[in-house]
Amino acid sequence: MVARAVWKGFLKLGTVTCGVKLTGATSEAEKVHFRTLNRKSRLPVKARYVDEETGKPVEREDQVKGYELDNGDFVLIEPEEIKSLKVTSEHTLDIEGFVDKASVQSLYLEKPYYLYPADRASTEAFAVVREAMKRKKRVGTASIVLYQRERPVVIEPLGDGMIMTTLRNHNEVVVADTVFDDIGDRKVDPDMAEIASLIIEKKVTAFDPSKFEDRYENALIELINAKRAGKKLPKAAPAPKENVINLADVLRKSLEKEGVKAPARKPAARAEPKRKSA
Repeated sequence: MVARAVWKGFLKLGTVTCGVKLTGATSEAEKVHFRTLNRKSRLPVKARYVDEETGKPVEREDQVKGYELDNGDFVLIEPEEIKSLKVTSEHTLDIEGFVDKASVQSLYLEKPYYLYPADRASTEAFAVVREAMKRKKRVGTASIVLYQRERPVVIEPLGDGMIMTTLRNHNEVVVADTVFDDIGDRKVDPDMAEIASLIIEKKVTAFDPSKFEDRYENALIELINAKRAGKKLPKAAPAPKENVINLADVLRKSLEKEGVKAPARKPAARAEPKRKSA
């Protein structure tokens, strides 16, 4: 059974148009959620907006959005004014172009959605677009209006359907050079790089997300179950070890744990004696 659609509209490629729906491809329903309680009464508490100056609660009908200016004043924005800002393509997912999937950097990817035909009549046109994208091995780029905001997206085939992933805007992404600039071009010891490469080679496997484990989430569940049953609480996780002192030795031990003998250390090159001047 398909989950509730969060968007319904039309997928358009040139003159080909078909009705489509979007459903979230991820869910946090199984995550542990907490509510804030009054410690004394153990009853849930509610968050309320209060006036910063008077401290008195402000009812919903008296609340309004405001954009703060440099001088501390605010421009008031009414809900009706925001609703009037409707983009013309609000219900159309128009594929504007196609790119290599590898060219879409992972840090731009935000949230995935399943894309599927809205009805039986749209299935054929949907399948044609999906099959054409499979053959060309390209992902489509488009824009969509979700939750009153226009977002760039990429669309790609996935089994019998497609997957649409919203992207972060360019101005939302921090330029890597501003973070990595201080690292510098540090030379790496060839022996250590070789050992690290052997460890990587030994750990190569197939991608299987079912093997990923949220240890923090599991620890939370273990803690809750222990408190419910009145049992002894689980032990705290051990403190992280200090920084590595001898990286070469640590790499060699890691390789040996994988059942591979570390290559022999290469002797350090001896400096040639300086010739005495005549």
